Amino acid sequence: MPRPRTITDERLLAAAAAVIEQVGPGFTLAQVAKEAGVAVGSVAQRFGSKAGLVRAMTELGRAQAVERMRVAAEAEAGSPWAAVRAAVIAVFADLDTVDGPGVANHLAQLGADLADPALRELLAEHYAACGGQLFELLRSAPRAESAPKPATAARVLLSAVNGAALDWALRPDGKLTDRLGETVDAITKGWRA
Repeated sequence: MPRPRTITDERLLAAAAAVIEQVGPGFTLAQVAKEAGVAVGSVAQRFGSKAGLVRAMTELGRAQAVERMRVAAEAEAGSPWAAVRAAVIAVFADLDTVDGPGVANHLAQLGADLADPALRELLAEHYAACGGQLFELLRSAPRAESAPKPATAARVLLSAVNGAALDWALRPDGKLTDRLGETVDAITKGWRA
């Protein structure tokens, strides 16, 4: 009879995220296992390889980001533009307590992920899911006639906040979410009806 799992996938993935924050894309399964307090074989058996672990992190990250966007938008349901702002910022909310070098390490992992076709496809799904959530919010926000269509607006906002997150990782000043909020406000100010 197999032994029951005493550690969840979520705990292993959280350990992997913590290790990536500390060392970047050069992390090893041994470091993840040590962080989680398990044997290396436990991590390897669960995810197969480092690439499998990163794929699982990406899939979980997509689900969590979309859920954070939904919850943040619902909290601002009385104001469509506040809901848009909150949803965009929520994508990065889990990085707000991470220092600049830690965010830079996560972004370095993103660069490594982009080199792998399977991970690149998962990242495209992640951004499409976030863009879809944002599109739905922008469709209901009262827009000025000169504002871009919701699909374009969603792409512009996500591109801008991703760039702002990269800039903050390289030159941290203040809180990441404050920087992202300033970026969203600067762009959407002219879009509002």
